[in-house]
Amino acid sequence: MHVAGRIEDYALIGDMQTAALVCRDGTVDWLCLPRFDSHAIFAGLLGTEEHGFWRLGPAHAPEAEPPTAARRTYRGDSLILESEWDTPRGTVRVTDFMPPRDGAPQLIRIVEGISGRVPMRSALRMRFSYGRIVPWVHKVDSRTVAVAGPDSVWLDSTAETYGKDLTTYSDFTVAPGDRIAFTLSWQPSHLKPPALPDPEGSLEATEEFWGEWVEHCTYHGPYREAVVRSLITLKALTYAPTGGIVAAPTTSLPEEIGGVRNWDYRYTWLRDAAITLSSMLRTGYREEARAWRDWLLRAVAGDPENLQIMYGIAGERELGEAELDWLPGYENSAPVRVGNGAAHQLQLDVYGEVTEALHLAHMTGLTRNDYASLLQLKLIRYLEKHWDEPDEGIWEVRGPRRHFVHSKVMAWVAVDRTIKLIESGDADGPLEKWRELRDDIHRDVCERGYDKERNTFTQSYGSKELDASLLLIPQMGFLPPDDKRVIGTIEAIQRELSTPDGFILRYPTTGEDAGVDGLEGDEGAFLACSFWMADDLAMIGRVDEARTLFEKLLSLRNDLGLLAEEWDSRLQRQVGNFPQAFSHVPLIDTALRLTASGAYGG
Repeated sequence: MHVAGRIEDYALIGDMQTAALVCRDGTVDWLCLPRFDSHAIFAGLLGTEEHGFWRLGPAHAPEAEPPTAARRTYRGDSLILESEWDTPRGTVRVTDFMPPRDGAPQLIRIVEGISGRVPMRSALRMRFSYGRIVPWVHKVDSRTVAVAGPDSVWLDSTAETYGKDLTTYSDFTVAPGDRIAFTLSWQPSHLKPPALPDPEGSLEATEEFWGEWVEHCTYHGPYREAVVRSLITLKALTYAPTGGIVAAPTTSLPEEIGGVRNWDYRYTWLRDAAITLSSMLRTGYREEARAWRDWLLRAVAGDPENLQIMYGIAGERELGEAELDWLPGYENSAPVRVGNGAAHQLQLDVYGEVTEALHLAHMTGLTRNDYASLLQLKLIRYLEKHWDEPDEGIWEVRGPRRHFVHSKVMAWVAVDRTIKLIESGDADGPLEKWRELRDDIHRDVCERGYDKERNTFTQSYGSKELDASLLLIPQMGFLPPDDKRVIGTIEAIQRELSTPDGFILRYPTTGEDAGVDGLEGDEGAFLACSFWMADDLAMIGRVDEARTLFEKLLSLRNDLGLLAEEWDSRLQRQVGNFPQAFSHVPLIDTALRLTASGAYGG
């Protein structure tokens, strides 16, 4: 009997259109087909075995827990997972991957005998619509097909399969040199069957794809292993047909085990995608930047005044939120949500992140796009009228709107980068008027968002609380790192928002402003904020402290180099959706900064 593993027990495999999570015992507990945001056919991660899984590993007694792999790794710099089991009868390897798509999406699993003769079992329980629908499973020639409504999933293998208890099994034994492949392919149910797979050819092509992609990386510093794994993860979270980037491939992995802070991250947040784009540009990946810029222009087209904070991966605007009450949730963390009701929030900081990304693309020589410049001008015209309004802020609070300091700082960034665009001669706009606007915003923040008595900026105007997003003030150039107000803010956040093990919370969830986000419960340390702290410490000359914190953060990665959104210091576990772009991006940025400053050991 398999139960979902710890969040860090999972490996990511994917094809740049969707992704699967594979546990240490060889169980695929999460897979949405054909897209990241499609319904899951394996939802055991958020429920039980009854909600769908695919286990492939050494045979074991029915009442026993499946054995976990003794070793697992990605094959070189790729997204090809290799798991090995040492059993009393010998050693076996399972290679899991999803080939970059030129036809039907496929999940391929190849079993290889290493030594001895090892009895193996594949147990495949497909449940469509997030575990709610049992499909019609039948044979077509030698192929097994599961059909429900518009979807069909095809299983191909040289091993014999049989059905029992609404599950498809295969029992076989592998000896040294044996290679037995299983391929799961999705196809719309009204179309003819997908082509027969070529598992070995697909493995070779997948390895070649990742090898060629990684060659473009321009970072060769001391943290290359961590940076390259993060870049591969970000590439895996990119929806290749459109260039949209999902925040994570999962929904409802909790920010607090047993809590209610469970959200669907399988969409493109402009903020997350913009900072992902920035990291990729700084490490040599211009094609991804161009594709995302094109996605942005299509998503926003025709209505830039009503910029949403997030869109679907093809630019969809309606992302209605619903709860799946038949799923108990990861470790009983309910509710399980799909869709995201924050899509229509007002978050003024997004204008700054988007403008900063477009600015960086322009500065790094990405081919000029006239509509991108036009969009930037339209965004500033919107901010002219609305920058001084309260909003929901970077953390998407579901409490009342406030004048969040970070939002105002990013509005300043949007105006500042647009002024630079006009000054470069690549756009036309009311330069003097916008310089005055930039000064007005700066003055407003420094007067109303700064606590003179404590020498720190605050979360919002009139508040005494702190917010880790204030760490971005020097990184965005709003104030220089050596400004006493910046240093005071960094030190205040260290004092008031640090966990006992030295990581950084986003903001207080207890105390005077505990209701700022309108939610019950608590959450872990936010990994992005902890990387921001390391960045800031390096910027103010405390490089040894910065390196120590950075390397401590690297130690939180799982054995495959992956990070969720948060770290629960009490349980010593990763929490939140996984793997999380918003954690891997600042990892790359901090590595680049520490390398540039020479702040690394060895």
